Amino acid sequence: MQIFNNKKIYIFFGIVLTLIIASALYYFVSVCEKKAQIQADNFAGEAKKMQLLVAQKIYEKQKATTAIAFALSQDPRLLNAIKTKKIDGAYYKNFIQRLHDNTEYKNIWINIIDRNCSDIYRSWTDIKGDNLADVRKELVAVMQTKKTTYTVSSGKFALTIKGIIPIIENGEAIGIFEIISHFNSIAIALQKFKIESVVLLDKKHSQKIQYPFTENFLDGHYVANLNTLKSKLEYLQKHGLVNYLHNGYRHENGYLIVSYPLKNYNNEVLGYYIMFKAGKDILNPDDQLVMFKWMAFGFVMILIAAWIVNLVHYFIITKQKNYLKKIIDSSTNIVIIKNDTEILDTNATFFKYFTNEKNVDEFKKKHPCICDLFVKEKGYLQAEMDGGMTWAEYVLEHPQETHVAKIRYNNKVYYFRVSVSLISEEKGHYGVIMSDVTAEEEYKLELEKLSITDPLTGIYNRRYFDTKLKEKITLAQRYGLKFSLIMFDIDHFKKINDEYGHDVGDMVLIEYSKLISEAIREGDIFCRVGGEEFMIIVPYTDGEKAKKIAEKLRSKVENYKKIVPVTMSFGVNEYIEGETSDHIYKNVDDALYKAKENGRNQVVLK
Repeated sequence: MQIFNNKKIYIFFGIVLTLIIASALYYFVSVCEKKAQIQADNFAGEAKKMQLLVAQKIYEKQKATTAIAFALSQDPRLLNAIKTKKIDGAYYKNFIQRLHDNTEYKNIWINIIDRNCSDIYRSWTDIKGDNLADVRKELVAVMQTKKTTYTVSSGKFALTIKGIIPIIENGEAIGIFEIISHFNSIAIALQKFKIESVVLLDKKHSQKIQYPFTENFLDGHYVANLNTLKSKLEYLQKHGLVNYLHNGYRHENGYLIVSYPLKNYNNEVLGYYIMFKAGKDILNPDDQLVMFKWMAFGFVMILIAAWIVNLVHYFIITKQKNYLKKIIDSSTNIVIIKNDTEILDTNATFFKYFTNEKNVDEFKKKHPCICDLFVKEKGYLQAEMDGGMTWAEYVLEHPQETHVAKIRYNNKVYYFRVSVSLISEEKGHYGVIMSDVTAEEEYKLELEKLSITDPLTGIYNRRYFDTKLKEKITLAQRYGLKFSLIMFDIDHFKKINDEYGHDVGDMVLIEYSKLISEAIREGDIFCRVGGEEFMIIVPYTDGEKAKKIAEKLRSKVENYKKIVPVTMSFGVNEYIEGETSDHIYKNVDDALYKAKENGRNQVVLK
């Protein structure tokens, strides 16, 4: 009887064990299939992110390149240079060198084209005079539409990114000013994301390359970036380049290889941006989740031996916490856990920026909220946002927007891109990720400054003047605030250029712009609107007071006598309610003309 009972027990445990093993095998197969599907989805998602990333980088460079081209195209000397086909190459080469030394732009080219789409100046070569109308259709389109554009383009030298500015005179396009940049800085930027790049021009267009910039070709395709790894070119050639041009992405040999089509202004595919990223560098949290489920199944099995469950559970949880803590601490981004009022925890990266405190408690004693360090400046996060929401609530409610906080700490200024997620609705705990974008933000601000600054004198340009004039008119119409314009130019400036040369003329413009800048009030807006013509927007000032200001400036200029003694004529006009920007501009221009007609070196108020 005992033997029978033992047999039944053995049979029972055998059946249970078989069921457990069968369940484990079934579960294991399911987990493997799920893991494979998640990995496939993850690689597809990562490929999409890489394509969006390179598209964003190309777009940013197109906009930045166009901004530089626009700023340079405002030089009034350019009109005459295009007409006479006499280009000051030294000026542009000096500008390119300054970009090389002070920005990420290391291989900028400048191209100036006449009304017939023929080159009259190329900064990178002495070759000029050839007609580009048949090679580059976008130039013909720009001349016809008279619209600024940016595009990816190819010609006789390379596959490049171009900002194309039509030069207009009397409503007619008389030429084109073009800034040309390359894909090298984009490839370098993507290396920060552990992505290696190969930029290829389509074989059909590669046949038109006569003077290859990189001197590098792959299976008849021109290689457009200088910093291409030889191993990546050999890989593409060995496995068949055509397999990587049109398939979107492939995962093979430990790499995710993604292709992104490069299109011109007419949406025609010119080439391909091929990216390599090692599979080990692709984060896969869902894959970790699958493995965690497998571990959880193991825990269920271990429950059969109840006396070791607590020990195993404690060991696994502790290991996971340490592992997750190490992952978070290794992040280059700041990670903060907080509630509505205070910081609860941070990662190690937090104290790489906030170095005066050793731990969270010390930091909270000085700064109960991280928002105490936010700089109060338009366009950046504030402690309290629209509608009385806290900054964290605002970011959480507007996930589609890009949120940047400007922080001043230890006399240093940092810019952080901020994202917020709700960790626990019950406890009101938030997770905050702060990514350091200081370099990007400073670069953007520098480009913005460049686009509104006159490159010769360093004061504001005509574009900035037009913007500020419209703002002042709006404020005047809305709140009745007075303002006046002072317009002036240098008397007989052409004579100075003719007698002493344009270099001396430029020195005069620089020196007397500095003199005027130091003499005007802090709130006055000083702009160069033409060759030797200048404009000052004088807020909260009527015409009579503006005339007195202009008279002081006229006297100061007359007595200065640096470089070459000069005098200036001034026109003054007070804004009258209902006037347009064109109207007040014409009035002050008429006043200046009257000052010149009356003998120059005087102030006329209209």
